[in-house]
Amino acid sequence: MFGFMEPADLAVVGLYFVLVLSIGFFVMWKSNRSTVSGYFLAGRSMTWVAVGASLFVSNIGSEHFIGLAGSGAASGFAVGAWEFNAMLLLQVLGWVFIPVYIRSGVYTMPQYLSKRYGGNRIKIYFAFLSLLLYVFTKLSVDLYAGALFIRASLGWDLYLSIIILIALTAVLTVTGGLVAVIYTDVMQAVLMIGGALTLMVVGMVKVGGFEEMRRKYMLASPNVTAIISSFNLSSTNTCHIHPKEDSLKMLREPTDEDIPWPGFLLGQTPASVWYWCADQVIVQRVLAAKNLAHAKGATLMAGFLKLLPMFIIVIPGMISRILFTDEVICINPEHCMQVCGSSAGCSNIAYPRLVLGILPVGLRGLMMAVMIAALMSDLDSIFNSASTIFTLDIYKHLRKVASSRELMVVGRLFVIFMVGISIAWVPIIVEMQGGQMYLYIQEVAGYLTPPVAAVFLLGIFWKRCNEQGAFCGGLLGSMMGIIRLILAFVYQVPDCDQPDTRPSFIRNIHYMYVATVLFWSTIITAVVVSLLTPALPKEYTRNTTFWSLKDLDNIKSSQADESNKIENRTVSEYNGSTTCTDKSDCNRKDTDGIELVLLMPGSDDSKSLCSPSNIEALTTNDGYLNGQTSVDQETKEEPQLERSKWWKVIDCICGLKNYDVTDTVAINTVEDERICKEMLQESPRIKILLNIGLVVVLSSGISMFIYFSL
Repeated sequence: MFGFMEPADLAVVGLYFVLVLSIGFFVMWKSNRSTVSGYFLAGRSMTWVAVGASLFVSNIGSEHFIGLAGSGAASGFAVGAWEFNAMLLLQVLGWVFIPVYIRSGVYTMPQYLSKRYGGNRIKIYFAFLSLLLYVFTKLSVDLYAGALFIRASLGWDLYLSIIILIALTAVLTVTGGLVAVIYTDVMQAVLMIGGALTLMVVGMVKVGGFEEMRRKYMLASPNVTAIISSFNLSSTNTCHIHPKEDSLKMLREPTDEDIPWPGFLLGQTPASVWYWCADQVIVQRVLAAKNLAHAKGATLMAGFLKLLPMFIIVIPGMISRILFTDEVICINPEHCMQVCGSSAGCSNIAYPRLVLGILPVGLRGLMMAVMIAALMSDLDSIFNSASTIFTLDIYKHLRKVASSRELMVVGRLFVIFMVGISIAWVPIIVEMQGGQMYLYIQEVAGYLTPPVAAVFLLGIFWKRCNEQGAFCGGLLGSMMGIIRLILAFVYQVPDCDQPDTRPSFIRNIHYMYVATVLFWSTIITAVVVSLLTPALPKEYTRNTTFWSLKDLDNIKSSQADESNKIENRTVSEYNGSTTCTDKSDCNRKDTDGIELVLLMPGSDDSKSLCSPSNIEALTTNDGYLNGQTSVDQETKEEPQLERSKWWKVIDCICGLKNYDVTDTVAINTVEDERICKEMLQESPRIKILLNIGLVVVLSSGISMFIYFSL
């Protein structure tokens, strides 16, 4: 598309990836000499600085730089509302959800749902929804965003760029480059923020400052006559070439096509609760903190960092429209196809066009390298998380006798299948939401995530909600959302120069209002069904609701009872019997063994974990996940079977470090109980300091909403 990269830029890109590979080899060499216990203790001792940086980097990737800047170029300040909303929801995570997750002794979201509601079907429902979201809002979007960067840098074909991106990710994963995610996150955060701030400052200087940027943005319309003559266009029609009158406002009228304020507050906010408070990628990082104080400090730090995207991503997108108007704002579908290959619009090229257009040689190469490396880190995490969900939560449920090798092979095959679907889905992303990728992500999430958010919120705040109510409410909301999503794909927005013949309920009802209906329909259904069916036993709500935090003084006694139960069962299992002190514990034995490793990161992601409070005996194929054992354990391994070198190569690629493993018995349960109890303790002075920080962050977020909406 552009191909403006100089040899010096390419050299910087190469040096950056050599650095990442070197760190990967070092960590891989070190991890081969580390114990599993050391691996988990390191994860449990992360400080608020590391967790906060990890939160920011795991959220802000290439898709944000492409999507936020593109929407900024197309519609102004509006898209920044998601970032300020995240500031507030991160504090809900730190002050409400994380204490409950620690209190209940879980570190995976399916495990929490199973502990809170019981049964398997709600866990499988959540797994299917998670896979849909991975494919349609994460993997396909990441592939498209990374390909846009490569295409803009080198001028290559979009799908060739996607294949190269996947190949690079595979090479880095196999060589151990992405094993070092925890070591490179802080470095990437510094480089990402530093480079983006530099770009913003250079752009601001070129347009004359913030106020001048606001004035020039409202005048940034393409030169239609010059474009028609230079591109030899057959059509002289134009559409959406002038900035919207309310481009400099964030929350807009109830009928606005971008962000209607009632829909954002009532529909989009609950949908965002899922991402910030119940998505495994985000929650896992916060649970890696050494205690609750560090977890809250991390959400405060991430909240302050979420002030930046408005200024380092959205505003540079608006600057890109000012400086490169005739490319970023195409005048009709024919012109758009010639400029960026999408008939819906070219706003997605705003950020890479600005990087390649105004940054000096070398710095733009570094920016491209950081963006692509961060995106490949996201891809690898998605590959591992999605394959883990499918193999351990769905496939193993259908085939309980599957061996560890079979699970690993199925997991890798599922990743290949998922990548294929994602590549096939890229053309849909290109055309959805007028070519604005970020709004496409929010629309799809708005149809799928509100029911999940409702199930989690009911589980946290309402003890009376039972499994029947949560499942029926979630199923109803999800079916309604999936149907609406299918209709959105069937009745796509026509080209801007064509009449809109879609049904009125699709054309006129904003997806945020649909999300509102889905969220409240789920809650109402869950409440009604729960009240009409028997309540859950107290053991399901004793440690899994927000109100259980009020009796913090009783944690020690309740955990001691549970520890005694587990110890008794563990001893009896070790002696060959399965006598349990609680019948429900026996019934949940096989299930919890699987839950324990659901969504656990593989050897590439060491940023996880608070050990669960009731670790139970694992089966043979539960013991491994991407080459790492899933709990701190002592195991007596069987003799290794002699294998050919080709099988050893395959084992290395698939992440199988041992051919077999015997049944194991978890230990240190009492120690884990003590650690979880200590994690909830906060000194009065630190608590006051954190609460002051909370007030500052909340005030800053609300102030930003008010300032950019007036």
